[in-house]
Amino acid sequence: MENYKVLEELNPGALGVNLVVREKETKVKFVIKQVECIDDHHANEALDELMPLLKLRHAHISIYHEMFIIWNGQTSSLFLCLVMDYSKGSFQKVIEKAREKRAIIDSEWLQYMLSQVLDALEYLHQRDIIHRNLKPSNIALVGTNHCKLQDLSCNALMTHRAKWNIRAEEDPFQKSWMAPEALGFSFSPKADVWSLGCIVLDMVSCSFMEATEAMLLRKSIRSLPNKLGSVLRTLEERRVPHAKTCSSVLPQMLQIDPSKRITVREVVQLTLMRSDFRPTSVSLLIHQRDVPEFITAIISEGHVARLLEVMQNFPRRSEVQLKVMDRLLRMSDDQLGLPWSMGVVAVLVTIMKNHERLLDIQLCACALLLRTLGQVLKGSSITSVLLSVLRSHPEAQQLLVMVYSLLTIVCSQGCDSEELQKAGLFTHILEHLDTCSGNREVCMAGLSLLWVLLVDADITEKAPLEKAPGLIAELLAAYPVDTEMAEAGCAVLWLLSLLGCIPEHLLEEMVVLFLQSLRLCQDRILLVNNACRGLASLVKVSELAALRVVVAEEKGSGLSLLRDTYELHKDHPEVAENVCLLLVHLASYQDTLCELVSSGIQPLVREIKERFTSSLELVSYAEKVLQRLEAARLPCSAQEPSAAAPGSPHLSVPAPCPVPSVLPRGAAC
Repeated sequence: MENYKVLEELNPGALGVNLVVREKETKVKFVIKQVECIDDHHANEALDELMPLLKLRHAHISIYHEMFIIWNGQTSSLFLCLVMDYSKGSFQKVIEKAREKRAIIDSEWLQYMLSQVLDALEYLHQRDIIHRNLKPSNIALVGTNHCKLQDLSCNALMTHRAKWNIRAEEDPFQKSWMAPEALGFSFSPKADVWSLGCIVLDMVSCSFMEATEAMLLRKSIRSLPNKLGSVLRTLEERRVPHAKTCSSVLPQMLQIDPSKRITVREVVQLTLMRSDFRPTSVSLLIHQRDVPEFITAIISEGHVARLLEVMQNFPRRSEVQLKVMDRLLRMSDDQLGLPWSMGVVAVLVTIMKNHERLLDIQLCACALLLRTLGQVLKGSSITSVLLSVLRSHPEAQQLLVMVYSLLTIVCSQGCDSEELQKAGLFTHILEHLDTCSGNREVCMAGLSLLWVLLVDADITEKAPLEKAPGLIAELLAAYPVDTEMAEAGCAVLWLLSLLGCIPEHLLEEMVVLFLQSLRLCQDRILLVNNACRGLASLVKVSELAALRVVVAEEKGSGLSLLRDTYELHKDHPEVAENVCLLLVHLASYQDTLCELVSSGIQPLVREIKERFTSSLELVSYAEKVLQRLEAARLPCSAQEPSAAAPGSPHLSVPAPCPVPSVLPRGAAC
């Protein structure tokens, strides 16, 4: 718990206390469920059962990020702590809001959400995992149209009778979602089906049933199934959307005998057969038909050419495409015969286009395309499909990372970046750097794509980039010791400075960021180079920025930092060149020139000039600095000397980061 700061305590659940916390290092919010355990054996038993949940990967399942056991000395109690994603919204809040207004929940939205829940439940059940604690408050809304199952439980926690009875009886709502057999501590996938049936019943009836009345109904149908019929008739009388489907499916989901209760797969099949229920989420289509046995045999035994033939012969069969791609992803690079021809890539792009709204297919196809790293992925068709995928799945962060990575590859191979600008990609990236700042992978992929877009493009409209410097500053503050994040952030900030996209009021803040990053990552040449170039660009246009570089601070001046950094990378010509470029601009202002003179930088510049005689540009920079230092030596000597003594060691200048030979169009060196 020492890594987290507790912000607030939520309403306790049936099994324990829920705390909203912020991780101290990343500043990301989480929820920690603290479950009191009887003894070490009970805690470790639960922990062993829950550990496999850390490996779950599904777009609609919120995984546990961490699990640990703590001892509370004040209460002499042992607690199992489960760290989960924090979400403000949930199905429970949607139901409460609709109930308060006596409004019917939007039918299309409800279909879309339930399809995601069914998809997630089947994923769990196929892996012999039971949720055990399914209720509206445990279906989080992570976006307007994106939900996730959360707070999965285990047998050890749900079958401790004494603790469960004490806590659950304090709030009768807690147990009202549970299947009849679950009350006797017997759990199976069918128990999740009952709970989902109760959730659907509450969502379709909240416009005319109060919360307490609905709770009593859920409890009564465990022994009096006829009670359900009157509510279903009311749905039809009030013309609630999909009332007929509910009347057909809910009685089968809410069968008292679990052996007579339908499965998740059967729920999907029944809803698809109804003419009044056409799920807008194509993810449900994966369950529509089983893959024929002869195709399964081909997929399991076939080589790449045969598998691609299957994909082309069944272009609209999503379940076939998924099975083929799953097989391809399990094959080694040698078995796949990489690199692929553009014809193979075209097949994958076509599949992505045909099944644009099916998240699982997009994830698999992107994963396969990423296996082709180093291969040409040019073409407007793949670019347009990737942009379309982004629009279709705005909340799918795993897919977002993959698409950003693919677009980075496409752009680096000469794609027309102006087309991506017109499609609003700058705005898209910056919005997700803001809203997904807690997801490091999204941030890294977004910064990489932003860099590629900026490095060789005519920036026709700079307005979308106005927010970029501030957002990057917030990211670097959120990941203060992340060297890779600092490296990526400095690279983008350097390009933004060259393009004149850093507003005047942020120039000094950006100087501080570059210097902080240098202190953090002095050994990373890429970052050192980008930071030096960025500083040179800022100093060139602002004397205040130049003063911020040379002024002494608690951690030392920028000049002393440059001295140390140069000593670390003094054998790198590019470092010396960028250092001299920065010094040229620093020496263009009288106040900073005097600081340079008093810091004893002259011997260092001479050393650089003598070490790298083959670089005419570097020699030219060094000579300019030496001329200005010599000319300023007497005027500066009349001023008050700075803290640095003239005899101090050679100035160490940061090594510039290897970057493309082509600067952003319109940018001055």
